[in-house]
Amino acid sequence: MRWGFIAKIFFAKDCMASSRRRSGGFADTLITLLQVVVLALLVRSFAYEPFNIPSKSMQPTLLVGDYLFVSKYSYGYSRYSLPFGLPLFEGRIFPRRPERGDVAVFKLPTDNRTDYIKRVIGLPGDHIKVEHRVLMINGQPVKRQAVEDYVDRDPRTGTTRHLQYIETLPNGRSHIIIEDAGPEVWADNTDEYVVPPGHYFMMGDNRDNSEDSRFLDKVGYVPEENLVGRAEIIFLSTSQAGKPWEFWLWPSELRWRRLFDHIV
Repeated sequence: MRWGFIAKIFFAKDCMASSRRRSGGFADTLITLLQVVVLALLVRSFAYEPFNIPSKSMQPTLLVGDYLFVSKYSYGYSRYSLPFGLPLFEGRIFPRRPERGDVAVFKLPTDNRTDYIKRVIGLPGDHIKVEHRVLMINGQPVKRQAVEDYVDRDPRTGTTRHLQYIETLPNGRSHIIIEDAGPEVWADNTDEYVVPPGHYFMMGDNRDNSEDSRFLDKVGYVPEENLVGRAEIIFLSTSQAGKPWEFWLWPSELRWRRLFDHIV
């Protein structure tokens, strides 16, 4: 939709020019389309890129069917800021260090292609551990407060309840996490991780349903170069209850209250 608006601006300028030379024809149309494509690539590479959420690993902060904008400039630029991850340069340009608690998109270190989104929990040099579901950072338990259970109403899998907490990180930033109410699993009692220089430790807010840095063979520590950007705002959210072609259900599938929510 926004590209349609931008295209109209370009077409308006060309129309005024074509009135002086009668008709621009196919060449003018092609030039206009190329201008729009170049502008879109510049915006996606250096300003904002849209992403959608396909899994429940960041519930309740992000839901399946959320569409969000990620700011590409927040942490500076690496090869993964560019389309197709073109290896035009090494490291980061205009680097900025992520803050603990940021929700960030990154390229999965094990393949450098797949986009993952998690919360920044550990900074370089941090000691991270989970003991009986409590997150430990540098030997200190992270404060958390139990609140009302989170109810996940999924049209495909039914309704489930989860324990819900407000977790406050050492820098004072708070967010909601959820835990399964059943027996503890391996990810609830981990070994200690020491975050290497130039790397970050990422975790999902849905702690028992997130493949994240706790799983060293699948995700592990995230190199600074793999950071794509910081999640900023939800611009669209849909329950995806119906089939894509059932257009009459689209208005009822929208989660109106989530539109334009800032991501914290």
